Amino acid sequence: MKKYVLLTSIILSILFMPFTVFGEENGKGNTDQDLNLVPDAESGILMERDTGKVLFNKNAQEKLPPASMTKVMTLLLIMEALDKGKIDKNETIRISDRAASMGGSQIFLEAGEEMSVNDLLKGIAVASANDASVALAERIAGSEKAFVKQMNKKTKALGLENTRFRNATGLPAEDHYSTAHDMAVMAKELLKYESVTEYTSIYEDYLRKGEENEFWLVNTNKLVKSYPGVDGLKTGYTNEAKYCLTATAEKNNMRMIAVVMGAETTKKRNAAISGMLDYAFNHFETKNLYKKGETITTLDLLRAENATVDVTASESISTIHRKGEDDKDLTTSVNIKSDIGLPINKGDQVGELIIKSNGKTLSKTPLTVDHDVQQASYLTLLKRAAQNMVN
Repeated sequence: MKKYVLLTSIILSILFMPFTVFGEENGKGNTDQDLNLVPDAESGILMERDTGKVLFNKNAQEKLPPASMTKVMTLLLIMEALDKGKIDKNETIRISDRAASMGGSQIFLEAGEEMSVNDLLKGIAVASANDASVALAERIAGSEKAFVKQMNKKTKALGLENTRFRNATGLPAEDHYSTAHDMAVMAKELLKYESVTEYTSIYEDYLRKGEENEFWLVNTNKLVKSYPGVDGLKTGYTNEAKYCLTATAEKNNMRMIAVVMGAETTKKRNAAISGMLDYAFNHFETKNLYKKGETITTLDLLRAENATVDVTASESISTIHRKGEDDKDLTTSVNIKSDIGLPINKGDQVGELIIKSNGKTLSKTPLTVDHDVQQASYLTLLKRAAQNMVN
């Protein structure tokens, strides 16, 4: 009888033994048995940016109010609009009554005032300005309500099932929630636009410099100044959400994303983020395989104006491993869509790059075109046909 009791005990201990999430991508697992990196917050997650590998998580799928971390998605749509030429950094925007009426964190915009997209973006990234967020949301989508629809559409496109936005600011609203995991994925997507850290890394600056209503910007993310390598991204606080932060840092060509939600104080929040980043940089390293924008292959499109089109990496592509180890037997393969039609817009996905190690898939990265591809004119097709006849 004692043998059966002992056997049952061993089986149960194996079934419920904690395990590492290194190499997982969904953030649903537990963590290393000896890790307690986020002791004083509701949830947290540590993710490597290029691969999306989760190195640590605590309650990463728990739905919680994100407060101003909402602006990670707001910034993502702004950076997309800039990249696609829908807005320009030097463009001047006239501030609406509604944008000027926003409470909470703000840069005190006045109705009728004009400010550049560049300065409004700086106000959001540095000072978490609600008024600037609404002003740019209205410029991009026509209204904040329409912009929020775009935000929620983007979450679906990213496969995020546990996020729902009701505004572009993170001000308290019913049924407005996200998770540490989803915030990390949004940050990963935002960091594809590498210039965003030129704004989020600013510790202090001025708006309307030299004018009577000059405004001093001070970054709400103090780790930008106190933790080497931190250059973003977004803090958050409300009474309900408590202290939150989606942070990113780069060291030795490895970029990490760390998220904390529901911390009791800024000190505990920053300590949790610092602890996760320390763990990542002390124990892991990456190997960069391709840089964002690097040509991976080419397409031969006989009916395009330019018959040969470069296919590029949509983001930086790397592998990650523990220090002292290395990725072995890496293989790469390219899958190009079979139904590519014309025209193709800049940024459209035309295939994917698959990285494998010992037959196991490590990552799949979208491959895109870096410029618009138009259908060939009748004259171009005629010339091409004539050249083929000669050859």
